[in-house]
Amino acid sequence: MTELRRNALDAALEQPTPALGTLPRGEPVQVFAVPQGTPARPRIDRAEGIYMWDISGRRYIDAGSGPVACNIGYGNRRVLDALQRQAEAAAFANPSTFESAANRLFAERLTEAAGPGYERVFVVSGGSEANEAALKLARQMAVARGDTSRWKVISRQPSYHGGTLGALSVTGDLSAHDMFGPMMQVMPKVPAPITYRIPDGFDQESWAEHCAEVLDRTIVDEGPGGVLAFIQEPVGGLATGALVPHAAYMRRVREICDRHGVILIHDEVMSGGGRTGAFLSHEHWPDCRPDLVVMAKGVGAGYFPLGLVLAPRDRVAEIAESGGFMHGHTAHGNPLACTVGLAVLEETLERGLIANAAAQGARLRARLDALVELSPIVGDVRGKGLLMALELVKDKARKTPFASSAMAAGTLAKVAMEQGLILYQRRTNAGRDGDWVMISPPLIATEAEIDLIADGIETAVRETARRLGVA
Repeated sequence: MTELRRNALDAALEQPTPALGTLPRGEPVQVFAVPQGTPARPRIDRAEGIYMWDISGRRYIDAGSGPVACNIGYGNRRVLDALQRQAEAAAFANPSTFESAANRLFAERLTEAAGPGYERVFVVSGGSEANEAALKLARQMAVARGDTSRWKVISRQPSYHGGTLGALSVTGDLSAHDMFGPMMQVMPKVPAPITYRIPDGFDQESWAEHCAEVLDRTIVDEGPGGVLAFIQEPVGGLATGALVPHAAYMRRVREICDRHGVILIHDEVMSGGGRTGAFLSHEHWPDCRPDLVVMAKGVGAGYFPLGLVLAPRDRVAEIAESGGFMHGHTAHGNPLACTVGLAVLEETLERGLIANAAAQGARLRARLDALVELSPIVGDVRGKGLLMALELVKDKARKTPFASSAMAAGTLAKVAMEQGLILYQRRTNAGRDGDWVMISPPLIATEAEIDLIADGIETAVRETARRLGVA
């Protein structure tokens, strides 16, 4: 194992860590999220591979890749060395003044991996920024062709596309809209093609067809030529718990968008970069190729803030000729971000991590499917590759979710953490749509590590059932 430096900053910090909100100034960012007096999280000391250690020396397995971001694991020498070299050479270069070799090389290698139709890359700092950029790019693509009446962007309910106001406007999260709705233009929503707890009178295929029909009808109802784009996650994230739509839905979505002249945007912030066993997860549905692709999380793998939009060369050229892309950030095209993106991409491709995600995902899926049969609270397993989710239910026969107040997914994540296993869970719609946790280890995970993760999940699920009072 590579020797990693311990966190030298720790010597200047109080030990043991005080409860959150108790100091007169400072405090870590978690103080914004929890009530005063909440015990502090364990303090990170170092990380290597799929493992993390706190300052007491306790080891954890990161079965969530952070927030489904750290695709190549921790302490990767290729990435760290590349980052240091670029930082020493030029940590920043204003793109209005200079281009950078890192930006040029990253764009070249990334578009080669993405394939035809995605020849241009706009690099930003994360998923929310990337979705914002995609929405603005789609609008300007339409305007460049004289289609100025198109501005509405349809999305799914539930869904998640980011925390900025533009990204929230297309996010299907009722709680977020309750809070921030007065500050934004909320966009039209259509039902998500869920595959578990389907409404009465439908099976998976007929519900998928119904959801597609609602999309078709909504485009018409919103007014002729008024709808600009439809945005969806091809494989769901935390809003739908690794939802994998029925193939009939994906095929119909592409046909509907083509017929109405609607731009199809795929949000692959969580699913892109090889995590599902394909570089871009829409490759699982060859007849549903999007017009724009949004990526983040795994493309930077946690080493540097990075997000991006993939776009076709001809449409970008039209925007450039009509005055240029009316959008930007101080750090767009940042050399450090592009250096990290290139190193992560090379590591992913050269080490065969996409094939490993498919193989280890199948191994993990088999173990989790067995857990559905064994546990009284695991109702469903879904996902692709190493983007998986467990849905927790109070009554498996009726598929009844736990009450929001039970905090079922949070309980499972807490129990797992107590046992040294990190899972990723986040509540969408304040838990109104059910409870799930993501099982999404780094793509470098070995067979032995997948078995360790599966063993830990089985133990944690048993204890969670006991704490929730389900026999």
